[in-house]
Amino acid sequence: MRKFFTSLFAFILSGLAGGLVAQGLAVATDADVEYILVFMISALVTILVTVALFIAQFMSNPQNAINLTSLIAVAFFVLVGVGLITWTFSQPPGKSQWSSDLPIVAGLVLPGLATVLVQWLFVGWRVKRAQAGFGRSGANA
Repeated sequence: MRKFFTSLFAFILSGLAGGLVAQGLAVATDADVEYILVFMISALVTILVTVALFIAQFMSNPQNAINLTSLIAVAFFVLVGVGLITWTFSQPPGKSQWSSDLPIVAGLVLPGLATVLVQWLFVGWRVKRAQAGFGRSGANA
């Protein structure tokens, strides 16, 4: 039951963090309707990362599984960001709209990174607290 509530609270906190980052980017870039996609992707990322880290809590070494899962998710978002930026700058000069494309790229990547980092910090902290020590340090006498 502790793992379920840990994931539930991590879902709420990371959803809030990702939404706040997306909201801040939308306000800073004076966004319009195009940020609907960013908010939808942010919610989807929150759900997927919550499920992945929930499953990682059931591994034999949950702390390492959570760290590895989070590292893979961060690497994925960094690669997606680099790929989208590369694609944006590789467009021919007549078709490139860098001023309108880069805020969307930032909106797709940065809220996802914030979501993963908040989930990793919260779930990792809760799992570390739940693990009992070995020997006398773990005994409550």
